[in-house]
Amino acid sequence: MRNRFLFLCMIFISGINHAQHSFSGYLDDSRWQNNVYLSVIEDYRKISGVYSEQIIAKIQADSAGFFEFKGDQLEQKNRIYRLHVDNCDDGSQNQNHFDGHCDDSKEILFIANHNDTIAFPFSFDNEMFCSIQSSNPKSNAFVSIDSIKNEMKFAFSEFRSEANRKLNNKKWFKTLQKYGESFNEPIAELYIYAFLSERSNNFHAYYLEDLKTNSYYDDLRSRLTTTYPNSAYTAQYKSELGSDKFIITDKSNDSQNKGLNFNLIVYILLVISLLFNLILFLTLRKNRVKKKNVILEQLTKQEQNILNLLLEEKSNKEIADALFVSVSTVKTHINNVYRKLNVQSRDEVKSLLSK
Repeated sequence: MRNRFLFLCMIFISGINHAQHSFSGYLDDSRWQNNVYLSVIEDYRKISGVYSEQIIAKIQADSAGFFEFKGDQLEQKNRIYRLHVDNCDDGSQNQNHFDGHCDDSKEILFIANHNDTIAFPFSFDNEMFCSIQSSNPKSNAFVSIDSIKNEMKFAFSEFRSEANRKLNNKKWFKTLQKYGESFNEPIAELYIYAFLSERSNNFHAYYLEDLKTNSYYDDLRSRLTTTYPNSAYTAQYKSELGSDKFIITDKSNDSQNKGLNFNLIVYILLVISLLFNLILFLTLRKNRVKKKNVILEQLTKQEQNILNLLLEEKSNKEIADALFVSVSTVKTHINNVYRKLNVQSRDEVKSLLSK
């Protein structure tokens, strides 16, 4: 009986250690290039766009337009992920992915963890984002929030007057906050918080006023700390909230101290920014190292030897001489390396492993 119990425990633990995610869907290859990108978003201020530092995987859709990301390398806790396609040409794609902008692209944001199965049943051109089939009930949060934001935009455009704007500011501000709380998912609330507190947004002035008396923001900080104590999301939110509270406190001080307080705010913001960037840098570096290790674990010892020589820019003949094998054998191993890394050239190998 005891041996049977231990056997079942081993099966259970093995299942945990090999949790698999699967994100799949379709795209119209007559409309889009067949490259599909998967990104993890640690900075909720960069939640929409195309950023090379966020991309963790790229695959090509098959002849039917089907694509699927799967594996076991994702975080156990929920994170914000993004799928996107674009029509950037090869010459400008790297630049587009660097500055976060692509004129012709489509994306979907969703919440997921390491063992979620998510299907996007419609193509990118048929509003695939309106319906997500997921094992994680919180995956649809961003789609639902965007539907509320679209209702809000319609209400603002119905009457373009100052009085209408002020009434709608108050109404939709509270509506979005309460809607975010209903998901019982702090990451979903961050999506709303980033929208409402954005400095270029019409809501920003109202947000600063609300921050003076509303305990919601401190409660959100507590929920994030409890659910995601060590995440970049929590660190970023705490930094921003502290900065904004300092700003509104500063505005109530004696006007004679404004110059001194302004400099102090700048110094504090600089320190906070440096600390946050350091945390974010360390987190991203850890993820990159983890990603590279996952990639290299797919290769055999001989394939790793050949990969190292490829990175040293050795020719096929030089690699063959170094490893005492034939050139044809080297070519076979190189093709296997390309296939496992999902690349097609030496330049792509260097680019992948230098990130």
